[in-house]
Amino acid sequence: MPESDQSIGRKILGFFIKEESGTESTGTPATGKPAAGAPPTGASTPAVPRIPVNTGASNPTPASPASGAVDPKFAQHFADVLAQNNPAGPDYFEFRETLQSLASLGLTEEKQFQAAWASFKALAGTTDVSKLTTTANQYVGALTKDRDAFGKSVEAAVAERVGGLQNEQKRLQTENESLAKQLLAIQQQIDANTNRLTAIGGDITEQSAKITQNQQNYEVTFAHFTDQIKGDIAKITQYLK
Repeated sequence: MPESDQSIGRKILGFFIKEESGTESTGTPATGKPAAGAPPTGASTPAVPRIPVNTGASNPTPASPASGAVDPKFAQHFADVLAQNNPAGPDYFEFRETLQSLASLGLTEEKQFQAAWASFKALAGTTDVSKLTTTANQYVGALTKDRDAFGKSVEAAVAERVGGLQNEQKRLQTENESLAKQLLAIQQQIDANTNRLTAIGGDITEQSAKITQNQQNYEVTFAHFTDQIKGDIAKITQYLK
């Protein structure tokens, strides 16, 4: 991804994810110069992001499933998706940036949205609120399209990693039933297959748990991003008439 998209991606990430004290969303100390892109594999674990509280923007109900979590790598991924789909000229992105800058001024939520809208109108030279809702929905659409692609990759991963092991498990179980009815001479083969079945059981449990947790983290992160955008859309529709 071009450097400009990376920069926008990090900026967008800050709109949706708030780090624990003193860190940026990438896990880098808040120096104003976050490292480009997501943390490399094997790097120290970044601070776990949390859903913003009392930011002045929408505060959606915590997403489910509860067993998932907002994952830093997916948060960075979604920020990059939004950056890649950021069109030229002012749109919902710039509106949300202005809205966030007003969070610390002690204004009511309605006043914050109205002030952000006034600033956006001057910047964009338009009085059409649909400019915000339309582009916000385009961002939701981009994230949804990415989610669909991710779902297909999960299905492929399950088929490759778990499906193959399950097929082998069924085959060996059937073979053992047959071998058990044969002469004692083949007992050694049965024992070998049984040992393999034990190993497969552990592999299935491990791989299934990894894939399920990864999918749950993705879903929660997806819901976290889209809920905030949809919440903003609802407030835009409510306050900016």
